[in-house]
Amino acid sequence: MKTIRLTMAEALVRYLAAQRTDFDGREAALFAGVFAIFGHGNVAGMGPALHAHRRALPTFRAHNEQAMAHAAIAFAKTSARRRMMACTTSVGPGATNMVTAAALAHVNRLPVLLLPGDVFASRRPDPVLQQLEYPQDATVSANDCFRPVSRLFDRIQRPEQLLASLPQALRVLTDPAECGPVTLALPQDVQAEAWDYPASFFSSRVHRLHRAGPDAHAVDAAAAAIRRARRPLIVAGGGVKYGLAEQALAEFAETHGIPVTETQAGKGALAWDHPSNAGAIGVTGTGAANALAREADLVLAVGTRLGDFASGSRALFANPKMTLVGLNVAGFDAAKHMALPLVADARRGLKHLALALQGWRAPEAWTAKLKRLTASWTKVADRALAAPRAGKALPTDAQVLGAVNRAAGRDGIVVCAAGGLPGELHKLWRSVDSASYHVEYGYSCMGYEIAGGLGVKMAAPEREVFVMVGDGSYLMMNSEIATAVAMGRKLIVVLLDNRGFGCIHRLQTLGCGLEPFNNLLADAAPAIDFAQHLKSLGAEAEKVAGVQGLEQALKRARASRKTYAIVIDTDPQRGTAEGGAWWDVPVSGKARGSYEKARAKQRLA
Repeated sequence: MKTIRLTMAEALVRYLAAQRTDFDGREAALFAGVFAIFGHGNVAGMGPALHAHRRALPTFRAHNEQAMAHAAIAFAKTSARRRMMACTTSVGPGATNMVTAAALAHVNRLPVLLLPGDVFASRRPDPVLQQLEYPQDATVSANDCFRPVSRLFDRIQRPEQLLASLPQALRVLTDPAECGPVTLALPQDVQAEAWDYPASFFSSRVHRLHRAGPDAHAVDAAAAAIRRARRPLIVAGGGVKYGLAEQALAEFAETHGIPVTETQAGKGALAWDHPSNAGAIGVTGTGAANALAREADLVLAVGTRLGDFASGSRALFANPKMTLVGLNVAGFDAAKHMALPLVADARRGLKHLALALQGWRAPEAWTAKLKRLTASWTKVADRALAAPRAGKALPTDAQVLGAVNRAAGRDGIVVCAAGGLPGELHKLWRSVDSASYHVEYGYSCMGYEIAGGLGVKMAAPEREVFVMVGDGSYLMMNSEIATAVAMGRKLIVVLLDNRGFGCIHRLQTLGCGLEPFNNLLADAAPAIDFAQHLKSLGAEAEKVAGVQGLEQALKRARASRKTYAIVIDTDPQRGTAEGGAWWDVPVSGKARGSYEKARAKQRLA
């Protein structure tokens, strides 16, 4: 057997560089690169290994470990999980900075390989700088924080462990059902230890999407349930996109006359103006989608984990005779909410259902209702998105996103994550294709926006990327503006400044009937010149007054060849009242009575 003597770090990097993917019919590197912030614990082991393979596996430097992992995750999401990245850090805070990003990837079922440095396996110099000591268990390090937020966790204590660990890591990263973050903790002494690896271990391997087919009995049961329905509804989730099932969904909905609603992850699976598309569903949903959901007697949930925002905290589907069919590649998600499970890849599942439903179509009265409701909602959305007349009033988030949506055109991708903006975007943004809407809302992680925008741009360099971020999220994490500028990856950043956490202020006062407290900081916080701060990070930046000024600035931003940021003051008090559904946020005091009445409508079985 031919062997190659390599350090553990060299073997790991060489193995990653050999992995390939079938991406849109062409072969490409599975790992597009490695984000690295070097420090003690990875600079002397992973550093030389990455340098030696920098052409086959590029290394990118960021400014914050959490942010670089966000960028890697956004890259994978934009690539429909067909390509991905790895991230390596030092020991201690460099490693634990990535824990939040790992949780985000876990919740959103997105692949990222995390390679945090770890303390010495030999324990000879213990305790080393930044080492967390746990007296009750000497095997524990700070990296054990990754265990509950990783789909697979391993600690490489000997160089030869890679032979077993890396194939398992790739299995999880490329498996549609198990997909999520993988953490391989790398003790710094083991990184530099050499071993004679089999040469065959580094042979190129092409990873292709595995499409699990459904059980025939499950298809028959699901089809029978659909045939009995008079008011069927589809909820499209992120699994539609990751399964490349957009066309199959469109054909299924058109053939059988079933309205389609979209979760945050599924938004864009159908174009906003597709005749079958009723729009966003749930707490941040459209009036059309939610009206249909309340009447539906059959809900086909495709590729969604049916979180509380999509289900209106289990109170949205009000028909007592409603049957839920869960079409999902993961059995864990397919069986949620007492659903009739149909475990399969979204595309294959829909095609098998279509064959079983040949000749069947929902009643015309139901599809006619879809048409009336969507026409009515379009008028509501038109009013919310329209530019206001010039005046002294601050614009709403909806009016700002309307201007951005118009500027985005057919090549724009909007990126957002937390606060009030995702709710407005979900119900109002007009997606032209499945890539044009990139909102991280499974973990709703403040600080994702700019770093995520960088990852999106790396995955789709030919498209304009519009990052919409509030002042609160911006202040949490803005460092990757400098990274985007340094890498020459242009972003258009629209920073909405409402002087605080406007979304939670509205939930506190309007949603829960409480006194305003600790959210709007206009009187307590200093006035921040965000435009100057953005310029200091290397971006072109300006502050504008009103939507008319924003529209002109967006033209300048599109014409610019470098990252361009626009700051605009917005109203923290006003959101789009139309649409939406109840959300279970427990309250006490005077509001408790109405809360109990709403909670009584929840479906628990």
